[in-house]
Amino acid sequence: MAEPNVPRLSIDIVSDVMCPWCIIGWLKFQTVMEHFEGRLDFRVQWHPFELNPDMPPAGEDAGEHVMRKYGITAEQSRANSSNMAGIAAELGFTFNRGPDFRMRNSFDAHRLLTWAGALEEPEQATATGVQTALKLALFAAHFTFNRDVSDHVVLADVAASVGLDGARAASILGSGEFGEMVRTEQVYWADQNITGVPAFILGGRMLIPGAQDPEVFIRVIENKVLAAAA
Repeated sequence: MAEPNVPRLSIDIVSDVMCPWCIIGWLKFQTVMEHFEGRLDFRVQWHPFELNPDMPPAGEDAGEHVMRKYGITAEQSRANSSNMAGIAAELGFTFNRGPDFRMRNSFDAHRLLTWAGALEEPEQATATGVQTALKLALFAAHFTFNRDVSDHVVLADVAASVGLDGARAASILGSGEFGEMVRTEQVYWADQNITGVPAFILGGRMLIPGAQDPEVFIRVIENKVLAAAA
């Protein structure tokens, strides 16, 4: 629970479950929250962004997708993947990209994340809640366990694994619920010039793009948040 009179800082994170740098950025940001423990009361909320909004239901081979999208060779793609896996491993997260690893459509995952965010209490005692738990479970399902996080059965199972109502999740997935909210949010963040992820918005006004090292966040928070409140 936050200490009395500790200033609160909202952290809005625009990201996609398909984005490896998004989980890396989050793991780095956890160090920032630990650094300011007792000095700031963080409140984290996740927002939707689709790296590949036109991804077909069957998905696409990840290696072929990256080569096509960024115009790089297979060797460059493997080197990039190895680099990201090494960074993630140092932060305690496993990238386990097997030969069948595929990029997936993430729209339905965003619908569940929007639902989970709506369930959280504004005055909850901790910086994160069930929405963050679901987001991290989806990252693990996709990157570590190579599960199809566009599949409704998989999504409902992941939701249940973090304590959400699996039957309610299945009901949402079988309907169009929260779809309009996701689209509205996507338009909003596009209007805020968010063109890549992860994007961290501190206090509703300070944008820090990318998976920055903790020192970047610490410097901004010290100079722009705490110094201003002193």
